[in-house]
Amino acid sequence: MIDEFDVAEEEQELYEHYHIIADKGQALLRIDKFLLNRIEGVSRSKIQNAAHAGNILVNDVSIKPNYKVKPGDVISIVLANPPREVELIPEDIPITIVHEDNDIIVINKEAGLVVHPGHGNYTGTMVNALIYHFQKDGKELLNPLLVHRIDKNTSGIILVAKNEMAQAKLAKEFFEHTIKRKYVALVWGDFQEDEGTITGNIGRNPKDRKVMTVFPDGETGRTAITHYKVLERFGYITLIECQLETGRTHQIRVHLKYAGHPLFNDESYGGNIILKGTTFTKYKQFVENCFKILPRQALHAKSLGFIHPSTGKYILFDSEMPEDMQSVIDKWRRYISDKKNEFEE
Repeated sequence: MIDEFDVAEEEQELYEHYHIIADKGQALLRIDKFLLNRIEGVSRSKIQNAAHAGNILVNDVSIKPNYKVKPGDVISIVLANPPREVELIPEDIPITIVHEDNDIIVINKEAGLVVHPGHGNYTGTMVNALIYHFQKDGKELLNPLLVHRIDKNTSGIILVAKNEMAQAKLAKEFFEHTIKRKYVALVWGDFQEDEGTITGNIGRNPKDRKVMTVFPDGETGRTAITHYKVLERFGYITLIECQLETGRTHQIRVHLKYAGHPLFNDESYGGNIILKGTTFTKYKQFVENCFKILPRQALHAKSLGFIHPSTGKYILFDSEMPEDMQSVIDKWRRYISDKKNEFEE
């Protein structure tokens, strides 16, 4: 039997992509039954929702759930794959809800809040807060269905599905890279160009599995593309906008370190020490004060644009700069302005 089975799973974008070639002796069989036999732990309803969402292709053509698999068919399926590590418990945790309807909920996540339960963080997460939100006021019992996530110490906009059909359609948008995501970041150093693109495969660091690294030869890791644009220059650090084309774990953080511009105060990627500037004690104290105001990596998921799974209309959600990042940016503006005035005098 020839059955090539290749599973690709995003780590920030929560879906799996399966590529299956039916055997030459394959008997005619409905696609949902065929895939139930090939994909471990998947439900028939999830496969049917994937088909209705256009997430199942046979020989590069979208098919319906009643399609019958034929010998030699080349099947591609994208399935949303939310983490299912622990029992989900409702918890009364404050969250900022930007938008909610029957299909989606959009949250402006605070830095320090873990997105979902997992190793080391079994409670106190955004998902626990959402379950509580869904259950209060006598609402229908719902589980949040994740389609992507952002790091614990990254703030900003995150999108969650409220039903499997919405989840399936959004997973397809992430898979096809049609989701528009913009981040703002404060990074060490100055850029020669006003805008550019950073490319380089990203994978787990073989020496430290908690962090990622870039494999420029392309033989290891997964393709990653980050576009950046300079918003404001402060000499020793720069405020930039990043637009993700792919969604790998720690993508912006590891790509910017690779480019020689680690995120300001990013402990995991070397940005929590003074990398640029003067040796004066006054400057050192200034930077350390900034670290105290912003005790995390200077990264904010500012906006997210996508096609609504029910209306089919493009919608965009934007957010203000969080207070800690804004305070540090204001301090750098004053610092550079004072230095300029001293020089002119």
